[in-house]
Amino acid sequence: MLSFIHHSLRWAGSALLLSAMVSGAHAQEIRIGLAAPLSGSFQLLGEQFVNGARMAAKDGDIELIEVDDGCTAEGGEQAAHVMAQADVSMVIGFLCTPAIEAAMPELTKIGLPVLTPLRTPRLTDARVRTGWPIWRLGPRLDDEPRAVARLLVQAWRNKHFAIIDDGTIYGRELAENLRAEAELARLEPVLFDTFRPQMDNQIGLVGRLRRSGATHVFVGGDRYDMAIIARDARKLNYDVVLAGGEALRSEEDSIHLPEGVLMVGPPLWENLASPEVLNQYKEAGIVPEGYTMLGHAAVDVAAGAIRAAEAAGKPVVDQLRNFSFDTAIGQIRFNANGDLTVNPYQLYVYDGTEFIEGGN
Repeated sequence: MLSFIHHSLRWAGSALLLSAMVSGAHAQEIRIGLAAPLSGSFQLLGEQFVNGARMAAKDGDIELIEVDDGCTAEGGEQAAHVMAQADVSMVIGFLCTPAIEAAMPELTKIGLPVLTPLRTPRLTDARVRTGWPIWRLGPRLDDEPRAVARLLVQAWRNKHFAIIDDGTIYGRELAENLRAEAELARLEPVLFDTFRPQMDNQIGLVGRLRRSGATHVFVGGDRYDMAIIARDARKLNYDVVLAGGEALRSEEDSIHLPEGVLMVGPPLWENLASPEVLNQYKEAGIVPEGYTMLGHAAVDVAAGAIRAAEAAGKPVVDQLRNFSFDTAIGQIRFNANGDLTVNPYQLYVYDGTEFIEGGN
């Protein structure tokens, strides 16, 4: 992932190199700042995001001013300095919390709104205190446990369900939120337990689940443990529906995940794009995975907000607060906090190859 057009701002060591990428043959009318890690450990994610942004900008009157923030506080500060001097109307990107937190004081001072896919809740939760003009393009970290609780309580209201977790912060949070939501709905799991993860068998755990009478089990854990539990349930001829969080959408391990396992997770953003948009990426030799389509959608939102602001003679932030935006991944609208109005997590079922929408 992937080939790059080499017109960008790079922060490397003590040097910050500035160059602008001009899209199209006509004079540029819209200038959008883009900060992303184009070097270092998170370069792959940065490249994905930039590739998507460039695809969205290539046929329009949009100029991207790109900065390598290195996913560091130092890089974030340097990115803010460049954006302040580059006459951009909005900034997109910042894939790491240290970079955006270091950049926001200066960007706030000059009134530049920022659109980011970062999940860190405090970026928008602290809006009243910090005044930071941040809008979040993707889900929050706490959207997953909320969605697990909401979707499974609704789906399993009349089921004998159990809740187990692997004792990690991630697994425990999902399990506790589900249990709390179930209690509010006056539902009680037949078993609530913690298991030891990364074992080569879970026969004892599966035996306890079967004796409890659970027909549906939520597993707060990773894909490997889910596969082990599913395998051992088959060994005991235990017919049970298993569900987990988005950690299930990881690479296949030595134990195959069987069909029918449920997952609460966000969509793969490329699956939301139209065939026409996906064909553009295919022709360009770009695989639109990971952060690619979020970069594309970020330019769609930024350009839409800037154009609407110019037409209305109002600040860009007013448009971000009040408008819905059509993007390559569908319609996007923000709430007063700067978060998405709709939690994107959904219920999926594994078909033996991939997770598809559905499940009960």
